[in-house]
Amino acid sequence: MINKKVNNVQEALEGVKSKMTFMLGGFGLCGIPENAISELVKLDVREVTCISNNAGVDDFGLGLLLQNKQIKKMISSYVGENDEFERQMLSGELEVELTPQGTLAEKCRAAQAGFPAFYTPAGYGTEVAEGKETREFDGKMFVLEPAFKADFAFVKAWKGDAAGNLVFKGTSRNFNPNMCGAATITVAEVEEMVEVGELDPNNVHIPGIFVQRIFQGKNYEKRIEQRTIRQRD
Repeated sequence: MINKKVNNVQEALEGVKSKMTFMLGGFGLCGIPENAISELVKLDVREVTCISNNAGVDDFGLGLLLQNKQIKKMISSYVGENDEFERQMLSGELEVELTPQGTLAEKCRAAQAGFPAFYTPAGYGTEVAEGKETREFDGKMFVLEPAFKADFAFVKAWKGDAAGNLVFKGTSRNFNPNMCGAATITVAEVEEMVEVGELDPNNVHIPGIFVQRIFQGKNYEKRIEQRTIRQRD
């Protein structure tokens, strides 16, 4: 049996170095690899490029790496919840590449599937298309977008087994699955580690072939990005 399980987050992040490119799954604060992010802070890696839909909030998620000024470049789609991100971007301390959300997901999926690039209509005629090849198909213009290249992809799943098979839950399926296998090494942290064979094959979202390392996560906070409650009379 193939066993991709490692004992802890420290083993899972072996080989991580400064100046690398990382993919980090999650949507807002939902489904983010909390353990991996905390370990990246402890490792004090510097000048890294992070590919993630958003940049966390000021004191959580990727916001922790931004606070320590460990990130050189952010490739993101939505970054409106992080004041430190805004400050670093406007001051020129942080290089930022804003990407349409669907394009961001597809650039991950293309890398996962082994496609070097793809055409998309999103962004044509805007700054997103500057310097990129464009082409007309059936009377509509498209932009050629290259697939991402990353050293590590860090994802968080609900359940997984030692073979690397993963099951995601709810909104965490937005970006996490697309990032599996889209980097040289994919590291998955899971809320629940089960025995091989326990997962229903029909419910597996990502097969183990796309995962190199998997470990049991712990101490998940699962913060709410914007808490809204009804005012009682």
